[in-house]
Amino acid sequence: MNSMPNIVEIKNRMESIRDMQKITNAMYLIASAKLRHAKAELNATRPYFNALKTEIKRVFRIEAEIENRYFYPKGEHEFEGAYGYLVITADKGLAGAYNHNVIKKTQELIGKHSPSKLFVVGEYGRQYFEAHGIPIEKDFVYTAQNPTLHRARKISHTILEQYKAGELKKIFVIYTDYGNGLKTDVNVMRLLPFHRADFISPTVEKAVEEPFEFLHSLGKVLDNIMPSYITGFIYSALVDSFCSEQSSRMNAMNAANENTKDILAELSLKYNHERQNTITQEITEISAASKKGTEV
Repeated sequence: MNSMPNIVEIKNRMESIRDMQKITNAMYLIASAKLRHAKAELNATRPYFNALKTEIKRVFRIEAEIENRYFYPKGEHEFEGAYGYLVITADKGLAGAYNHNVIKKTQELIGKHSPSKLFVVGEYGRQYFEAHGIPIEKDFVYTAQNPTLHRARKISHTILEQYKAGELKKIFVIYTDYGNGLKTDVNVMRLLPFHRADFISPTVEKAVEEPFEFLHSLGKVLDNIMPSYITGFIYSALVDSFCSEQSSRMNAMNAANENTKDILAELSLKYNHERQNTITQEITEISAASKKGTEV
């Protein structure tokens, strides 16, 4: 009867794996629901920020040479001083290489320029950088879960205050671009200053026949529009990253489910084999005992 402990052990392990399979299935479904909700929220706000970009393009159609603090000065391309990096990670793991790829790209960038300031969204990223002795802005504590326009506005305000004060010369956003959902890549975008080319349409547009009137001036109009546009950019990056996180988690959980199926199939085969051995052993022992009794 030596096989009995093996059978019990295999059976217990199979039950444990089935319980784990329920958890990974639930995580897959939750990530899927969060992904759909975030995409719907982003699509609902896109028209507003697309309209803002159109208005900025209109300003530069009127006066292409206008100087503004949100744009590169003419003839100047590099700045001395600190660069700011808005780094968007997740609050937790179990999402494949999602967090690792963002952190790796961030380390590459801060290694090329000093000084640098890290504004980290997501608990996973904050814990990683602190554990590795990489300085981050301690007062900048934002969750990556369920991104909102309100949160994007607060993040934008914090970063813009330092930019306008001259504490940051350039600002970059490091996030994961969801794209079409088939492939997610880490994206590095320069948030500030903008190039005028970012708002120049490659197609020939209809000439302005009647001059626009801007109150109080073109510069003031840009000063009012740009913070809202930057908020929209950050919000889009937050949602893109959140969607990418959920997509990566869905893929990870799906892979885990497939692995559990393979393990269960292997254990089931082993269980049946052990059970058959036990039955055979029992029949052999009964037969031997019966034969011995007959001989007596």
